[in-house]
Amino acid sequence: MNNNYCNASAHKKLINSQLSSFEKYKDLFVGRNNLFFFLKYELIVSLFSSFPGGIGYFLRKIFYPLICNRIGKGVVLGRNLTIRHPHKITIGENSYIDDNVVLDAKGKDNQGIVIGKNVYIGRNTIISCKEGSIIIGDFTNISGNCYLLSETHLKLGEYCFLAGQCYLVAGGNHSYKNKDVPIMFQPSYSKGGIEIGDDVWLGAGVIVLDGVKIKKGCVVGAGAVIKDSFDEYSVLAGVPAKIIGKR
Repeated sequence: MNNNYCNASAHKKLINSQLSSFEKYKDLFVGRNNLFFFLKYELIVSLFSSFPGGIGYFLRKIFYPLICNRIGKGVVLGRNLTIRHPHKITIGENSYIDDNVVLDAKGKDNQGIVIGKNVYIGRNTIISCKEGSIIIGDFTNISGNCYLLSETHLKLGEYCFLAGQCYLVAGGNHSYKNKDVPIMFQPSYSKGGIEIGDDVWLGAGVIVLDGVKIKKGCVVGAGAVIKDSFDEYSVLAGVPAKIIGKR
């Protein structure tokens, strides 16, 4: 067996063995090595995450700001909201987070998740950091069942609209040249993250890959795969996406 494979496997097992289940849980969900913050997080999430009706909205509005970096006035937080590393989550005024949304800001040195004012995030959407940051501009609308993942930098401008099941991944590139080493153990690299300008509309099921910059006012047809950057007011469609018109 290849030595690189053995060393990588041994290293992975060593890392896992050094952390207890409790420490793994704190690293994944809480993100702070502070007993008081851990207990506060556990109490608030356990009591109020699934509380139904208007009372539940009211209770989350009162208590979730105690564990998040900042939650502005008028924010509505739906039921069964999963929040990880909440001290790195900021939500601007009058934003609406629907039921079953995941806000995962995990990472040691990252900025986390910054959601602007008057933003809507639809049901079952996952916004997840893996040492990266995610910034969502004011008045942006993200429909249900979308997935935004950042290992580096992912930014949505103002007044953007993402239809259902859009998938944006900033980072997530792995070398795979060495056939004797599992891909997960091979070096990862970034192409520069993702930047979406103001007033961009992504149709249902659009996939945006790492390294892409879509400038102001672009419209992308349903099911397109975007692997290149495009100038302002382009109308795009296809796999891979190409310009089919201008606004």
